Amino acid sequence: MEGIVLALLGAALAVALPGVGSAIGVGLVGEASTGLVTEQPERFGQTLLLQAIPGTQGIYGLLSGFLIMIQLNVFGGEMIAVTVSQGLQLFMAALPIAIVGFLSAIAQGKTAAAGISLVAKRQEALGQAVTYAAMVETYAVLALLATLLLVRGVAI
Repeated sequence: MEGIVLALLGAALAVALPGVGSAIGVGLVGEASTGLVTEQPERFGQTLLLQAIPGTQGIYGLLSGFLIMIQLNVFGGEMIAVTVSQGLQLFMAALPIAIVGFLSAIAQGKTAAAGISLVAKRQEALGQAVTYAAMVETYAVLALLATLLLVRGVAI
């Protein structure tokens, strides 16, 4: 029973922390966007693109959590019994996306919010603003990859 608890705790952290980070990041960009869109409503599409970017970490976390739950057969009726060691392995496998997803979503939100200032002054600089924000995404993708490989490596 303790193994299942550890594994489900890992899945919960994989979903919750990047989700919270994404909510914070998206909120930061939304706050930064309102001033520009108030003055120039036609710029909504540009600001929406930048606002969407920090939301990806929440998706990565959800995907990771689902993969752990699938490994445990949570959706198939009766969960698979796992040892404490297996549960701990799944818990640890969730940590890369949980921690990096949380922190990178906030950092990406700050970067994208700064990009709003850039776009406000130079409309043609949207690509540059997106590139700066996308650079932060690299680390979230690497954390997702690490979590996926670690989860797949746990023999159940």
